[in-house]
Amino acid sequence: MDQIYEGVKNILIDKIGLAPTEITPDANFVKDLGIDSLDYAELVMEFEQNFNIRIPDTDAEELKTINQAVNYINSKIAER
Repeated sequence: MDQIYEGVKNILIDKIGLAPTEITPDANFVKDLGIDSLDYAELVMEFEQNFNIRIPDTDAEELKTINQAVNYINSKIAER
């Protein structure tokens, strides 16, 4: 899980331009990090590419916090 968390964190830093100090497991993508819908769509695509998974739109809508995203990615990788 730490490896996935670090991967998610790196995507947020590299692709969205967030500061490492802003990123906490409980941070909400919209409320805490100020990510808009366009950035979020890019973020989901980055998760898919980086972790080699598929995230359906209905699932993506449910991922509100960094922790939720990490847990979701973990479960998708475990399904392979």
